Amino acid sequence: MTTPRRALVLVDVQQVYFDGPLEIQYPPHTESLPWIAAAIDAAHAAGIPVAAVQHTAGEGAPVFDPTTHGFELHPEVESRRTDAWKSVVKEYGTVFAGTDLLAWLREHQVDTVTFVGYMTNNCILASAAEAETHGLAAEVLSDATGAINIANDAGFADAKTVHTTLLTLLHSNFAAVADTMTWSDAVTAGEPLPTSDLGTSAVTGAQRAAQG
Repeated sequence: MTTPRRALVLVDVQQVYFDGPLEIQYPPHTESLPWIAAAIDAAHAAGIPVAAVQHTAGEGAPVFDPTTHGFELHPEVESRRTDAWKSVVKEYGTVFAGTDLLAWLREHQVDTVTFVGYMTNNCILASAAEAETHGLAAEVLSDATGAINIANDAGFADAKTVHTTLLTLLHSNFAAVADTMTWSDAVTAGEPLPTSDLGTSAVTGAQRAAQG
Protein backbone atom coordinates (compact mmCIF):
# COMPACT_ATOMS: atom_id res chain seq x y z
CA MET A 1 0.00 0.00 0.00
CA THR A 2 1.45 3.33 -1.10
CA THR A 3 1.47 6.14 1.45
CA PRO A 4 -0.60 9.08 0.13
CA ARG A 5 1.22 12.34 -0.47
CA ARG A 6 -1.45 14.65 0.86
CA ALA A 7 -2.18 18.36 0.85
CA LEU A 8 -4.92 19.95 2.97
CA VAL A 9 -6.96 22.51 1.05
CA LEU A 10 -9.03 24.91 3.13
CA VAL A 11 -11.89 25.96 0.88
CA ASP A 12 -13.42 29.37 1.56
CA VAL A 13 -13.47 29.32 5.36
CA GLN A 14 -14.47 32.96 5.11
CA GLN A 15 -16.50 35.17 7.42
CA VAL A 16 -19.37 35.38 4.94
CA TYR A 17 -20.34 31.82 5.87
CA PHE A 18 -20.80 32.55 9.57
CA ASP A 19 -23.83 34.86 9.41
CA GLY A 20 -26.33 36.19 6.90
CA PRO A 21 -28.00 34.33 4.01
CA LEU A 22 -24.96 32.14 3.34
CA GLU A 23 -24.54 31.04 6.96
CA ILE A 24 -23.66 27.36 7.07
CA GLN A 25 -26.56 25.34 8.47
CA TYR A 26 -25.53 21.67 8.47
CA PRO A 27 -23.44 20.65 10.17
CA PRO A 28 -23.69 24.02 11.95
CA HIS A 29 -20.48 26.00 11.73
CA THR A 30 -20.18 25.86 15.51
CA GLU A 31 -19.49 22.14 14.98
CA SER A 32 -17.63 22.13 11.65
CA LEU A 33 -15.20 24.96 12.41
CA PRO A 34 -13.50 23.13 15.33
CA TRP A 35 -13.00 20.12 13.07
CA ILE A 36 -11.48 22.34 10.38
CA ALA A 37 -9.08 23.64 13.03
CA ALA A 38 -8.34 20.07 14.13
CA ALA A 39 -7.56 19.08 10.54
CA ILE A 40 -5.13 22.00 10.24
CA ASP A 41 -3.42 21.00 13.46
CA ALA A 42 -3.15 17.38 12.30
CA ALA A 43 -1.72 18.50 8.97
CA HIS A 44 0.88 20.66 10.69
CA ALA A 45 1.87 17.80 12.99
CA ALA A 46 2.28 15.45 10.02
CA GLY A 47 4.11 17.92 7.79
CA ILE A 48 1.26 18.03 5.27
CA PRO A 49 1.28 21.18 3.12
CA VAL A 50 -1.70 23.48 3.53
CA ALA A 51 -3.40 25.78 1.03
CA ALA A 52 -5.97 28.41 2.06
CA VAL A 53 -8.45 29.37 -0.64
CA GLN A 54 -10.68 32.46 -0.63
CA HIS A 55 -13.45 33.26 -3.09
CA THR A 56 -13.79 36.70 -4.64
CA ALA A 57 -16.58 38.20 -6.73
CA GLY A 58 -14.73 41.48 -7.17
CA GLU A 59 -14.91 44.87 -5.52
CA GLY A 60 -18.43 46.15 -5.11
CA ALA A 61 -20.05 42.72 -5.29
CA PRO A 62 -22.85 42.08 -2.75
CA VAL A 63 -20.92 39.11 -1.35
CA PHE A 64 -17.28 38.01 -1.61
CA ASP A 65 -16.09 41.58 -2.04
CA PRO A 66 -12.34 41.34 -1.27
CA THR A 67 -12.39 44.70 0.49
CA THR A 68 -14.94 43.60 3.10
CA HIS A 69 -14.91 41.68 6.37
CA GLY A 70 -16.85 38.81 4.80
CA PHE A 71 -13.95 37.99 2.50
CA GLU A 72 -11.54 37.39 5.37
CA LEU A 73 -10.65 33.96 6.69
CA HIS A 74 -12.19 33.06 10.02
CA PRO A 75 -9.81 33.85 12.90
CA GLU A 76 -9.64 30.16 13.88
CA VAL A 77 -8.03 29.56 10.50
CA GLU A 78 -6.07 32.79 10.17
CA SER A 79 -4.48 32.32 13.59
CA ARG A 80 -3.02 29.00 12.43
CA ARG A 81 -1.50 30.34 9.22
CA THR A 82 2.22 29.86 8.72
CA ASP A 83 4.59 31.27 6.10
CA ALA A 84 4.59 27.85 4.41
CA TRP A 85 0.90 28.03 3.55
CA LYS A 86 -0.16 28.56 -0.04
CA SER A 87 -2.67 31.40 -0.45
CA VAL A 88 -5.14 31.17 -3.32
CA VAL A 89 -7.86 33.54 -4.50
CA LYS A 90 -10.42 32.06 -6.87
CA GLU A 91 -13.33 33.32 -8.94
CA TYR A 92 -15.01 30.01 -9.77
CA GLY A 93 -16.55 27.18 -7.80
CA THR A 94 -13.62 24.84 -8.28
CA VAL A 95 -10.32 25.66 -6.61
CA PHE A 96 -8.43 24.69 -9.76
CA ALA A 97 -9.90 27.05 -12.37
CA GLY A 98 -7.98 30.26 -12.90
CA THR A 99 -5.52 29.58 -10.04
CA ASP A 100 -2.00 28.23 -9.68
CA LEU A 101 -3.04 25.67 -7.07
CA LEU A 102 -2.42 22.70 -9.35
CA ALA A 103 1.12 23.84 -10.07
CA TRP A 104 1.75 24.17 -6.32
CA LEU A 105 0.39 20.66 -5.74
CA ARG A 106 2.68 19.31 -8.46
CA GLU A 107 5.63 21.15 -6.93
CA HIS A 108 4.95 19.38 -3.63
CA GLN A 109 4.45 16.01 -5.38
CA VAL A 110 0.93 15.76 -3.98
CA ASP A 111 -1.26 12.92 -5.19
CA THR A 112 -4.13 13.22 -2.68
CA VAL A 113 -6.04 16.41 -1.89
CA THR A 114 -8.04 16.66 1.33
CA PHE A 115 -10.85 19.22 1.19
CA VAL A 116 -12.41 20.96 4.18
CA GLY A 117 -14.48 24.13 4.29
CA TYR A 118 -17.51 25.55 2.54
CA MET A 119 -19.83 24.89 0.90
CA THR A 120 -20.47 21.20 0.37
CA ASN A 121 -23.08 22.14 -2.22
CA ASN A 122 -20.81 24.35 -4.29
CA CYS A 123 -17.04 24.63 -4.06
CA ILE A 124 -16.38 21.33 -2.25
CA LEU A 125 -18.50 19.46 -4.80
CA ALA A 126 -16.93 21.19 -7.80
CA SER A 127 -13.36 20.82 -6.55
CA ALA A 128 -13.64 17.17 -5.51
CA ALA A 129 -15.27 16.21 -8.81
CA GLU A 130 -12.55 17.96 -10.82
CA ALA A 131 -9.64 16.46 -8.90
CA GLU A 132 -9.67 13.17 -10.81
CA THR A 133 -9.22 15.01 -14.12
CA HIS A 134 -5.83 16.14 -12.80
CA GLY A 135 -4.81 12.66 -11.66
CA LEU A 136 -5.44 13.50 -8.02
CA ALA A 137 -7.28 11.45 -5.42
CA ALA A 138 -9.77 13.49 -3.40
CA GLU A 139 -10.76 13.26 0.25
CA VAL A 140 -13.65 15.19 1.83
CA LEU A 141 -14.03 15.46 5.59
CA SER A 142 -17.71 15.13 6.42
CA ASP A 143 -17.66 16.98 9.75
CA ALA A 144 -15.31 19.74 8.54
CA THR A 145 -17.53 20.84 5.65
CA GLY A 146 -21.06 22.23 5.59
CA ALA A 147 -24.08 23.15 3.48
CA ILE A 148 -26.98 25.60 3.38
CA ASN A 149 -30.70 25.25 2.75
CA ILE A 150 -31.46 25.59 -0.96
CA ALA A 151 -34.70 26.53 -2.75
CA ASN A 152 -35.34 27.54 -6.35
CA ASP A 153 -37.68 26.73 -9.24
CA ALA A 154 -36.39 23.15 -9.26
CA GLY A 155 -37.38 22.50 -5.67
CA PHE A 156 -36.28 22.73 -2.03
CA ALA A 157 -33.71 20.79 -0.03
CA ASP A 158 -32.80 21.41 3.58
CA ALA A 159 -29.13 21.68 4.49
CA LYS A 160 -28.92 18.24 6.12
CA THR A 161 -30.36 16.57 3.02
CA VAL A 162 -28.04 18.57 0.78
CA HIS A 163 -24.94 17.74 2.81
CA THR A 164 -25.58 14.05 3.38
CA THR A 165 -26.78 13.45 -0.18
CA LEU A 166 -23.79 15.15 -1.77
CA LEU A 167 -21.32 13.33 0.49
CA THR A 168 -22.96 10.02 -0.46
CA LEU A 169 -22.69 11.01 -4.11
CA LEU A 170 -19.04 12.02 -3.77
CA HIS A 171 -18.13 8.81 -1.93
CA SER A 172 -19.75 6.74 -4.68
CA ASN A 173 -17.24 7.86 -7.28
CA PHE A 174 -15.34 11.11 -6.80
CA ALA A 175 -13.83 11.15 -3.31
CA ALA A 176 -13.17 9.23 -0.14
CA VAL A 177 -15.46 10.66 2.53
CA ALA A 178 -14.66 10.31 6.23
CA ASP A 179 -14.79 12.28 9.45
CA THR A 180 -11.78 14.21 10.70
CA MET A 181 -10.75 11.71 13.39
CA THR A 182 -10.75 8.84 10.87
CA TRP A 183 -8.70 10.97 8.49
CA SER A 184 -6.24 11.93 11.24
CA ASP A 185 -5.76 8.25 12.08
CA ALA A 186 -5.13 7.49 8.41
CA VAL A 187 -2.60 10.33 8.25
CA THR A 188 -0.76 8.97 11.29
CA ALA A 189 -0.77 5.46 9.80
CA GLY A 190 0.31 6.71 6.37
CA GLU A 191 -2.70 5.07 4.77
CA PRO A 192 -5.35 6.16 2.26
CA LEU A 193 -8.94 6.46 3.34
CA PRO A 194 -11.24 3.60 2.32
CA THR A 195 -13.26 4.34 -0.80
CA SER A 196 -16.36 3.02 -2.51
CA ASP A 197 -17.28 2.92 -6.20
CA LEU A 198 -20.33 3.54 -8.33
CA GLY A 199 -21.11 -0.14 -8.92
CA THR A 200 -20.99 -1.05 -5.24
CA SER A 201 -22.99 2.02 -4.29
CA ALA A 202 -25.61 1.20 -6.93
CA VAL A 203 -26.03 -2.39 -5.78
CA THR A 204 -26.21 -1.40 -2.13
CA GLY A 205 -28.63 1.39 -2.97
CA ALA A 206 -30.93 -1.04 -4.80
CA GLN A 207 -30.85 -3.37 -1.84
CA ARG A 208 -31.68 -0.59 0.62
CA ALA A 209 -34.54 0.62 -1.59
CA ALA A 210 -35.98 -2.88 -1.77
CA GLN A 211 -36.04 -3.09 2.00
CA GLY A 212 -38.39 -0.13 2.05
